Amino acid sequence: MCVSASRGAPLAAVGALLLSAHCVARSSSPAPLTADVPLHLESHLDAAKIEGSAAPVDPPRPVEWRFDQPQPAWKAALPFNPTLAPASLSRTEDALRVRLAADSTYPKTGNGTLRGYVAIDLPDWRRDDWGHVVVRARTAEKVSQIGIGFNGREGVATPVGNPSPFRFSGESTAIIRDGSAQTYLLRADWWRDSGPDQASQPLGPPWQRLGLSFVADEPASIDILSVSVIPKEADYTTPVGSRSEARGRVYRSALYTHAPGTLAYRVRIPEGGRLDVGLGVLRTDAPVTFRVTAAPDAGETVRLFEERVADIERWTDRSIDVSSLAGRIVTLTLATDADRSGTVALWGAPTVRGTPTSSSTGGASSGRPNVVFYVIDGGGADFMSVYGYHRRTTPTLERLASEGAVFERVYSNSSWTRPSTASFMTGLQNSVMGGVRGMGPTPVPEQAVTMAEHMHRAGYQTAVFTANPNAGTLGNLQRGVDLFREDWDDFSSAGGGRNHKESSRFLNEGFWKWRQEFPGEPYWAHFQPTDVHEEFPAVSPFAGLFVGPDDLRTWKEWKERLQPLGGHDVYSDAWKKTGISRTAFFSIQQGLYDETMAHNDYQLGRLVDRLKATGAWDRTLLVVGADHSTLAAGHDMGLALSETLPPPWGPMPNDDDVSPMFRPTVSRVPLIVVWPGHIRGGQRFAGPVSMIDVLPTLLDLVGLPPAEASQGQSLAPLLRGTTGWQPRPVILDEFNVRPQTGKLGGMIEIVDGQWGASLEINPDPDLKPEVRRPVPLLLYDLWKDPMCLQSVHDQHPDLVAKYTKILTAQFEAHQALAQRFTGGHAAPLTPAQLRTLRSLGYIR
Repeated sequence: MCVSASRGAPLAAVGALLLSAHCVARSSSPAPLTADVPLHLESHLDAAKIEGSAAPVDPPRPVEWRFDQPQPAWKAALPFNPTLAPASLSRTEDALRVRLAADSTYPKTGNGTLRGYVAIDLPDWRRDDWGHVVVRARTAEKVSQIGIGFNGREGVATPVGNPSPFRFSGESTAIIRDGSAQTYLLRADWWRDSGPDQASQPLGPPWQRLGLSFVADEPASIDILSVSVIPKEADYTTPVGSRSEARGRVYRSALYTHAPGTLAYRVRIPEGGRLDVGLGVLRTDAPVTFRVTAAPDAGETVRLFEERVADIERWTDRSIDVSSLAGRIVTLTLATDADRSGTVALWGAPTVRGTPTSSSTGGASSGRPNVVFYVIDGGGADFMSVYGYHRRTTPTLERLASEGAVFERVYSNSSWTRPSTASFMTGLQNSVMGGVRGMGPTPVPEQAVTMAEHMHRAGYQTAVFTANPNAGTLGNLQRGVDLFREDWDDFSSAGGGRNHKESSRFLNEGFWKWRQEFPGEPYWAHFQPTDVHEEFPAVSPFAGLFVGPDDLRTWKEWKERLQPLGGHDVYSDAWKKTGISRTAFFSIQQGLYDETMAHNDYQLGRLVDRLKATGAWDRTLLVVGADHSTLAAGHDMGLALSETLPPPWGPMPNDDDVSPMFRPTVSRVPLIVVWPGHIRGGQRFAGPVSMIDVLPTLLDLVGLPPAEASQGQSLAPLLRGTTGWQPRPVILDEFNVRPQTGKLGGMIEIVDGQWGASLEINPDPDLKPEVRRPVPLLLYDLWKDPMCLQSVHDQHPDLVAKYTKILTAQFEAHQALAQRFTGGHAAPLTPAQLRTLRSLGYIR
């Protein structure tokens, strides 16, 4: 019997029907799919004929230990180093408390670190059955790391050797130490030999013991709430499905089936037709043979491709030539076989596309342009020469300004990457999407359609190249993306990878590799490099451009002296304790930031020049923006160089002052739009706008329907020089979920001509009295005090009443709109994500 499966629909009810060995022809053939623009087969699962693909009858099931009840099988594991004391264990109401004492100090690492271990014996599990270990834990003490280990260690212990009691060490990750319960995802199918060779191994002997290891900077404890071991097949219980799937750091919108099985589509093959796809497998012990055939309505079946794949670490990318069938309607069949029935097979972003052709409108065959959305993470407009800054930091942006349009007063929606990126990718304010939950994952709600999803549904090939996890999977922003590269792990110094100060170069390389392998058009590509984010200096030859070696040496020495006394936060007591001049320190740091800006600008110029050299520039719409200014990038030079500081109201996760958000060093960002032949060059618009306006603007410019729910405003009428745009106040919005109450708490703000007002909703009860706001609403005269150093709420009670009423009503409207959306499921934090959050300054 033939069955069709709608994307996202439950398929368990039809699972038995899919066991049929043959598929009976339908009484009438469905209309063929067309590929005038790239055809995303994973988005048309409802049009596929499915044969076979039966899920395993009795796959392994997750195993969980919850510590709100006794778990006597979990015990402290004795360190292999005989000089160390074991961790002490005790039970709380809901957790197993593991405490590392001073006599657990491991002497090999300088001043020493404390080590502790717990473990449970297992009944010889098959190593290849299991995908991940998920640990839920909380601590507010100086436990710095958690990791997993496997099996018991044998041999003769020595006082100076590795103290781990485990034969194999698995992944480890940093700990978030804010007292909240966090979930950590650690791979169970990879480990490193704890012996002298330290060789990494994808497989190993039977799994006989599972252990957790802990590292602390001083005597400290951590509460373990639960430990779960997840089988590899846990997410593939239906016969077929469509989902975002990762191999390495590359995510794809993928189809999964169970071998043996087939998916058959009726497709009209375009001129120059190709099938672009990434092939993936789940298990090393069960390779999959992938096969593609095509059967014309009148003609013999043609075998187009066959390959056996066993690599679980990465996608096997292939571009399959189907051009010999151009113009014909064929049944295109994706088939898989494996030695083990039920083996999962992944078809990553299977896309049928033709040869790109220019049209009279300057775009691809659809008439729509390619779109490049380039976000400079932490890029402050105040430090860009295109906006009048005194150093020549952005010559590329100056050149682009002459070719397109510049918006002079642009605000990010929030003060840091996670809420800001989610807002401009959906056109919705942060409070509408449920706020954020600390530094853990905060997925964009499924009902909120992202920019990538809009473009993907319109036939665009979509790709994201980011060096910041806050702009990626921590927000579930891989949805609707054919290829999503989160290369940030490569740029984490703790991960031993490349310098994230040159992430723009590596993201460019990833983009051109994608274009070479999958050159279909039109495409939408989002870049988000972190060159200007925390850590200095810049890479050569930009290092030294504005800061000489003597000043750099002095700055590094000062930073080392400040670090143990509270760091170089603007409001730190370390300035008085050390006698170091705050303004002198940040004057040098400003030059270091400028060097990174010049490097990022240069790499953007290389991207533009290559687009021009390849002939793609004339059919490309380029938007350059930023997610926030310099504060959340770790350096608020504009504020730090002020002789008098405002009160430090409302600390950010990095303990910097963030009130109000409309302060330029928090939220003033660039916005430049270039589209050759469509947007007149040299235009500059002075009125205030917001990054939340980008999504409606792009949809308008490329001729797509507006989002069903959007709080932004299209700027396309301004760019085209037509009517239909009316200036309006800018709203900024940033909220956290208060753990004490579950309610949203944070700021909603307005920029309204001369005035800026910031209203606090549900103040944080744990905030120190000395940094609490004196009143709920702060008011600033933006004409007289553009840096927002002095609130004038006492002088203008009438305006305080006016804006309190406006912002209260605005927040209530946001909460009403929020009823359309629900919070997504928060995925666990991976070790790579946590390493990068630390390197970018989000976790101290």
